Amino acid sequence: MAEREETANSGIVQRALSVTGLPSLASGVWSYMDNAIRWCWIPDWLPSWCPTSQSQLMAAEDRMLSCIRSAFTKEFVPVSCGNMLWTLAFCSDVVKDKTPIVLLHGFGGGVGLWAQNVEALSQDRPVYALDLLGFGQSTRPVFSTDPLEAEAQFVESIEQWRAKVGVESMIILGHNLGGFLAVSYAIKYPARVKHLVLVEPWGFPEVQETVEADRPIPVWIKALGAMFSPFNPLAGLRLVGPLGPTLVQTLRPDFKKKFSSMFSDNTVSEYIYHLNVQSPSGETAFKSMTGSCGWAKRPMLQRLDQLHPDIPISIIYGSRSSIDSTSAASIKEMRTNSHVEIVTMRGAGHYVFADQPYDFNNKVLQVCEKVD
Repeated sequence: MAEREETANSGIVQRALSVTGLPSLASGVWSYMDNAIRWCWIPDWLPSWCPTSQSQLMAAEDRMLSCIRSAFTKEFVPVSCGNMLWTLAFCSDVVKDKTPIVLLHGFGGGVGLWAQNVEALSQDRPVYALDLLGFGQSTRPVFSTDPLEAEAQFVESIEQWRAKVGVESMIILGHNLGGFLAVSYAIKYPARVKHLVLVEPWGFPEVQETVEADRPIPVWIKALGAMFSPFNPLAGLRLVGPLGPTLVQTLRPDFKKKFSSMFSDNTVSEYIYHLNVQSPSGETAFKSMTGSCGWAKRPMLQRLDQLHPDIPISIIYGSRSSIDSTSAASIKEMRTNSHVEIVTMRGAGHYVFADQPYDFNNKVLQVCEKVD
């Protein structure tokens, strides 16, 4: 399967580049890219080329969590096939009988990014934050290349985690990819979900087809798109090796600002770097689930009618986010007999929980009050 896909990609790139009238350049470029792709996919080069390791990721996460004053536990929770999900648990005796919140991060994220939220949220009820399978400190297995099966692997790992931890039912709060998986989980295991909180969820709308006659795409853009299609989304970060940490700091200086109340140094960018230059397991699964231009191959709106009508949904968007929020309106229209609340957080971007943590935490607490 992988060989057929690689061959197909090769043909697409070569044809696209040949359209420009430079077949020799096309051949040379593809030869270089083909060697680079093969080289990038060999895991043995990671430790020597990228300045990272599992211990460095753990240390970076510890620094992210160093400002949290509340007591919490950290553990690897075993799921099937020898896999483990890295979990933070905030559960005091005072709130242990309330329905817990389970936090699912987005693509390229990890438990450390909830550093400004877990303490406030755990004052009212138990809070669990876990690294999704294939991300963060959780096991990074080989995922199926089939989008349906890859999604199922994520969902089943969450259910196995729930059973192992002993949670009967929960409020699931998911950001980005985590929001997509939260709904997918709730469709299959409705009895386990009391409320869904979707924060800037990915993967809901169907592909918006571009009309070539109105907005023709230049040939060179198509060629570049085909050239880079074999790569995982964050392959470039691994490809630059020791320049990676500087690249994250340069391209995403906003992360430092989001956590400026906690850190004045590069703690956040270092954590994000170490999260995303390990073996690209969950990243590869995400790529399998993603079509052109980042659209989901299996859009969630097409399946929303399978979600039990008694499960309430709260959807939170940032007013400054580039994410299209029209999916929220579609959800509300489709679930006329269900509770659907749409919240726009003023002054926040895609990372709502980090841009406006105080307002975000208060809103989530208000939502949770309705559960028990």
